[in-house]
Amino acid sequence: MTHSEIFSYILLPLLIFFARICDVTIGTIRIILVSKGQKLLAPLLGFFEILIWIIAISKIMENLNNVACYIGYAAGFATGNYIGMLVEEKLAMGVTVIRIITQKAADELIKNLSLAGYGITNIDAKGSRGDVNIIYTVIQRHDLQNVINIIKEFNPKAFYTIEDLRFVSAGISQLNINKKSSKSLLFRRKGK
Repeated sequence: MTHSEIFSYILLPLLIFFARICDVTIGTIRIILVSKGQKLLAPLLGFFEILIWIIAISKIMENLNNVACYIGYAAGFATGNYIGMLVEEKLAMGVTVIRIITQKAADELIKNLSLAGYGITNIDAKGSRGDVNIIYTVIQRHDLQNVINIIKEFNPKAFYTIEDLRFVSAGISQLNINKKSSKSLLFRRKGK
């Protein structure tokens, strides 16, 4: 195999593969930042995402008869999606609301969520099978697993949903942004 063939059928597809991993991973993070309203960082990432994509696609266009480049491109796209999801999971950016619905008494669960430093709102309600408690807590996303562990420990049969929040406007919340401080944060609406 000549140096030219090694470059065309091994190195070039690998370069395309790694370029696609980079641009798709950046794209995944950019989409998350757009959904979180990050107006400065999202466009900057978009610039690099497209720049890398243009370089990768131009190499494909220069080598239309090279199937190895196509495979590198597709494999890089798939791998980039996977890596992008892993990175997003590790970043755990943003604020999340957890809605917990429990049929048994929720006193222990409420007490332990409060002791762990999470603000809660508890509502007595009626479900299709009788009385229920609905507990809301707004937390930093990186605290999600800790809250789920508390739910499973003190009420393993509780039904819960998790939703990402784009914006928190008013109210007192235990959002432990700084782990060294457990002070409540007061979010105020603009103009007040």
